[in-house]
Amino acid sequence: MATCTHLDEIKVLQLPGSVAGCEDCLRDGGVWLHLRICLTCGHVGCCDDSPNRHATAHERATGHPLIRSLEPGEEWSWCYVDEVGMIISEIHGNTRIPPSPMLAG
Repeated sequence: MATCTHLDEIKVLQLPGSVAGCEDCLRDGGVWLHLRICLTCGHVGCCDDSPNRHATAHERATGHPLIRSLEPGEEWSWCYVDEVGMIISEIHGNTRIPPSPMLAG
């Protein structure tokens, strides 16, 4: 079974109470589907089903390997480098997120 070798890079153990959306989409006027948070620096980006895939772009630009879903009811994390999903029980909190602009209308 694959394991993540980057757990020592986690700095975000408490999720924010709320976020406004994908930081990059908000800045650039884009839209997102699902939100992910970088567990190294807290950057909020959009998933790979979103047009701009900002969470993955953030990993490629920074080398920060771990993200966690911010979607309601989802507690999974993903390591881009080791390509493994997991639940990290040390991460706490729930984040209020706005509705996806891609699903509006």
